[in-house]
Amino acid sequence: MDNKFNSFLKHRQSLLLQYKMGDLTKNEFIEANYATIERLGIEPFKRVDNVKKAIYNYHYFNVLAKFYYSMARDFPDGSKEKASLIAQSNSYYREKDKVTMTLLKLLDFRNVEAYFVKVKSKKLQNKLFEIVIKDPDVLFEINALSTPYGGMESDYIILHSTNPFILKRLKEEGVFADEKRKSLADNYINQKY
Repeated sequence: MDNKFNSFLKHRQSLLLQYKMGDLTKNEFIEANYATIERLGIEPFKRVDNVKKAIYNYHYFNVLAKFYYSMARDFPDGSKEKASLIAQSNSYYREKDKVTMTLLKLLDFRNVEAYFVKVKSKKLQNKLFEIVIKDPDVLFEINALSTPYGGMESDYIILHSTNPFILKRLKEEGVFADEKRKSLADNYINQKY
């Protein structure tokens, strides 16, 4: 993997630590991740043929989706600016969902568990689900490169989605528990930005 890839993920770890310690708000965390992407001039991998590339692309598209969504809040409902920013955000969320499915296929849905999460947002009720990957080989391979909240803890990788196709596939693969649980990243997903 190239140095920009590693620099982005390592800097993201530093930002996450600052967020967890309360030194950054969720909005500041999102803005700082976006600034890192801009500063490094990084792009997503066009060919995602391994887990590391998939995790990187997941982070990349997630950062951009959240950044444009947060910017849209600065404009009034019905404005062209807000509509344009929401459209950009949704486009990045679609890309994130594509790479999520690619990652699940690379893993052949092994060591994967998914479930709906308890959320404060009415808009996300019974829609947002968490995908937890507990694959020792994958975790060992990317341990130094990922972080929680769409990233990695020492024992698992956490991803989130609302995509009905991914949900359907998780159910077909028998890895979706039809119950609502507290998210492993509860403080992050339930904090407004």
